[in-house]
Amino acid sequence: VQLQASGGGLVQPGGSLRLSCTASGLTLDSYAIAWLRQAPGKGREWVSCISSDTSVTYYENSVKGRSTISSDNAKNTVFLQVNSLKPEDTAVYYCAATRHYGSPRYCPMSSTGYTYWGQGTLVTVSS
Repeated sequence: VQLQASGGGLVQPGGSLRLSCTASGLTLDSYAIAWLRQAPGKGREWVSCISSDTSVTYYENSVKGRSTISSDNAKNTVFLQVNSLKPEDTAVYYCAATRHYGSPRYCPMSSTGYTYWGQGTLVTVSS
């Protein structure tokens, strides 16, 4: 299983980014996918997840209302659109996956709920 995160970069405050997580070795209809981030000098923080049947999405409070997680099963890719970016959004963003274990609505809201991890993509929000 491999997860490849991409789409990071330098963005001005108030801007937007769309991060992509492309999976290989698994199919999204059997796995929940999460985005997590780690800011400089801080621990890893869960940001958002989408269940394998896409019926469930959750967001961490600081990004709720300005972020959208979605998936394209044909491309085996999950996206995280983040708008109104703030300097405190600066972090390395990771995607992670876990099997749904027979519960298609399974969507863990914790970094400990995920088995497979990809390399991160750096998002820097600065003027």
